[in-house]
Order: sequence, then C-alpha cells, then structure tokens
Amino acid sequence: MGKNKLKKFADMQQLDFVYQYPFARLQNEGFPLRGEWNDKVFHNSNPIILELGCGKGEYAVGLAQRYPECNFIGIDIKGARMWTGARQVVDKGLDNVAFLRTSIELLPYFFAHGEVSEIWITFPDPQMKKTRKRLTSTRFMELYRQILKPLGRINLKTDSPFLYTYTRRMAELNRMPELENVADLYNTSGVNTALTDIRTHYEQQWLDRGLTIKYITFRLPSDTLLSEPEEDDIERDTYRSYSRGYIQMPQLLTADDTDPLSGADN
Repeated sequence: MGKNKLKKFADMQQLDFVYQYPFARLQNEGFPLRGEWNDKVFHNSNPIILELGCGKGEYAVGLAQRYPECNFIGIDIKGARMWTGARQVVDKGLDNVAFLRTSIELLPYFFAHGEVSEIWITFPDPQMKKTRKRLTSTRFMELYRQILKPLGRINLKTDSPFLYTYTRRMAELNRMPELENVADLYNTSGVNTALTDIRTHYEQQWLDRGLTIKYITFRLPSDTLLSEPEEDDIERDTYRSYSRGYIQMPQLLTADDTDPLSGADN
C-alpha cells in the first residue's frame, strides 16, 4: 500500500465524523450509535439522508451545503476515496455530514428502523448479470426498508439505460409511488438544480463520453410483498463491455490501490 493511502487512513482516524467499524467488531460489540445518530452525532432532530456507494462523497457534501436543515451520511467501503469528501467537510466547516465506512449489506447494523428518511444511489454498478447485487433490486429494497421511515424516498441517478429501465419496472410492479422520472437529465427543463449542479467523479466521465444521465425517485412502502420484474427483454448496456474503471478514456482516470478493509480493487 502506498504511503499516501496510509496517510489518508491515518487522517480519517482523527476525524470524529468518520466511522469505521469492521464486521467482527459489529458482531462482538454492536454499533453504539445505532438509533442515536440524531442525538449523539448531529445533535438535532433533522432528517437523515444516506448516499450509498458515495465514493468521494460528492453528493453527501454537495447536498449538505444546499440543505443545512438535513443531515447527510456518505457510505462506502473504499476509505481512500472517502477521504476526499471528509477533507471537504473540514475545509467547508460543515456540521451536517458524516461518513461511514462499511458494506451496504450491513446497513441494519448501523441504523435503527425508521431512522433514515431518504436514500441516494448515485451511479452504482448496474450488475446486469447479478440481480442480487443490484442496489435497486428487491433484495436491497427489503434491506432499505429495515432502516427507512414508512414511505421513505429512494433516489437513483445513473448513466445505465439497463439499470434505469429495470428500476422503473421494479418500482411500477411493486406499486412504489413515483415522484419524478427524467430520462435525459441534462436536456430536460425544470429539473432541480441539485441534480445537475452536483456531479460525481463517475458522472463527469460518462458526460464526457456523451452519455445521457437518468434520474428516478420513488417512495418505498414498508409492508408490501416485493416481486422482481421481468428483465430478459431489457437491452444490456453495450458500452459496459469493459470494466467500470476502464472506460476507454484513461486520461480521465485516477488509480485506486487495494483497500485494506475490503481486500479488493475497485
């Protein structure tokens, strides 16, 4: 591991708004702030909003600046990238942002039922071959509603036509109230400026390739039986024949080394 990455991990250990709990510690001790994020972390009763797979935390930080009446938590397994957002929180003097380094599958270990008001899923891997790993699958919807308030809000922002179509079908089939649906975000008038002004690292790469960005938001019922939609007829994303990190524009990429917590490259 490079010295720069080691320095970032050491730096984050000193930040009281960054939480890193290995799974073994969760099993033995539990998470002491579960159910008490408002009281003991943010010291207010404002809504808690999560950014899943936050990467460098662009949405967590950007939304926190625009909506000081809400609390934001960026969640990712990759600590080195999260450091960028954490340093922005310090530099900007924000007190409504925290970061949690963990796997998304472990969310119920960290949040109590009804503790979260809203979830942002920004540019996830569409997992075209593995439905169970897809962050908008019914498996993950079941997980999210363990921590969301009743009819909590789910936001998906994606470049993937496949994931966008799949998610629309999933929400429609399970009668999840749709709040907004934009198939081409940067060529549609009247959209919330937070959707266009805040751009993630991956989003800018897709935009530079001329791809369209899609957005859908809906509410998640807390007590309905969920079913998977048909997806065999959904066209796959042809431009994803390469891995997510290799998009045929290497001049736009920055290398990420192996993360010691996840034990895998991005």
